[in-house]
Amino acid sequence: MYRLLSPWPVSWNRQQRSSATMASSVVLLIVILWLLATPLSWAPAPIGNNAQLFAEGTRVTVQLTIVAGIAGVLLGVLAALGKVSRVPLLRWIASSYIWVMRGTPLLVQVLFVYFALPEIHPLLRMEEFTAAAVALALNVGAYNAEAIRAGLLAVPKGQIEAARSLGLNRWFTFVDVTFPQAFKIALPPLVNNIVALLKDSSLAFTIGVVELTNAGSQVKSTSFQAVPVFITTAIIYLVLTTVMTQISDAVERRFDVEGKLA
Repeated sequence: MYRLLSPWPVSWNRQQRSSATMASSVVLLIVILWLLATPLSWAPAPIGNNAQLFAEGTRVTVQLTIVAGIAGVLLGVLAALGKVSRVPLLRWIASSYIWVMRGTPLLVQVLFVYFALPEIHPLLRMEEFTAAAVALALNVGAYNAEAIRAGLLAVPKGQIEAARSLGLNRWFTFVDVTFPQAFKIALPPLVNNIVALLKDSSLAFTIGVVELTNAGSQVKSTSFQAVPVFITTAIIYLVLTTVMTQISDAVERRFDVEGKLA
């Protein structure tokens, strides 16, 4: 008997399944954001009559996570490159940024961006959503920087030397050899930081951003029913983090070319 072999490599099939999982999870997240008010409206008071407020707060939470997450990755790349740079000034700036952001509470950073920066200069005054996004991006960017820096240091020097011996200059060696491998190594902590950012976005309520936690607080203050309000808020966060975790796991498997993940 002859054994039929798939014409596609196993890694390719795994990447295809990961892409399908990621696409379905993204679609599920969009559906949740679009139709969340419908199932909530079936719940008893005070949830049902405030379903739209919960839905709008959920959308703001996800928007904050996406905006701050993308900006945080870019900041992390720049800070990581600065910390491994041969220029002392760049290393000092990057190290100071990471030290300050990781050494101070995120709540203090949110309040500083919104209240203190306008006192330094009027042009630094921001809307509530913008200030929260900036503070969250600065905070997660510092943690991303350490993850990316660890990835850069983990790339074997022999590959860099081989690329240089083949005639690639320093820029193309970094773009084509070093950074892709470093980003792949840093991907698990990066996606974990994004998932954690979803929960950290709840601190935006302290400056008046009507995200999910703020929406729940408003409903609680008018209904005086804390138990159903915060159980509902926690369930929505749990659903969001579950979907985001599925997306992050699919992203990791998508880049798992060697098949190290089952």
